[in-house]
Amino acid sequence: MNTLQQIRFVWKPIVFLICLIPALLVVAATVGISGDLGANPVEAVLDRFGNWALGFIMITLGVTPLRRITGWNWLLRFRRMLGLFTFFYALMHFVTWLVLDRELRLSDIIEDLTERPFITLGFTAVLLLTAMAITSFTALRRRMGRNWQKLHYSAYAVGALGVWHYWWQVKKDVTEPLIYAAVLTVLLGIRLLWSLKHKKPGRHRPPR
Repeated sequence: MNTLQQIRFVWKPIVFLICLIPALLVVAATVGISGDLGANPVEAVLDRFGNWALGFIMITLGVTPLRRITGWNWLLRFRRMLGLFTFFYALMHFVTWLVLDRELRLSDIIEDLTERPFITLGFTAVLLLTAMAITSFTALRRRMGRNWQKLHYSAYAVGALGVWHYWWQVKKDVTEPLIYAAVLTVLLGIRLLWSLKHKKPGRHRPPR
């Protein structure tokens, strides 16, 4: 079995199952298998899905820098999966808010989206992730050409919106949003440095 076969048939299923563990833990906690969700279970589920969505967008954005630093090109074969898990956890965060928190009350949903800025930011991030998830398939990627790459660069915007959403949501302790902000700043800084480096005369931009 060569390296590509190992990635496809061994490592991808393993990574998929690992990425699914947070969702399974939320389900287990909801039904009382692995403890409980505290006095406010809806808020607990919202927080867990939201934190994992942020965590996965940071991991996804970190794939390319890590590949360039290490030379491990096979890392790129996991990027789409990680991006789709980002979308999955963000969607679960949104659906939990929509169904369990707002109970599908249209008036409450519209009020939150128009009068609570941190929810507007989160909703915008979900819309961007939805667009990227829909266009993540090879056939659409080929049809979109360079527009696909432009759209998927908005993953950095999703990261920024997610951090901002989280920062505005917390009331006192901003430690966790600050950590996410620091990670995103480093990733953006690396991207900017590489972009500037490869704009120099005589330099050729390496393939992504």
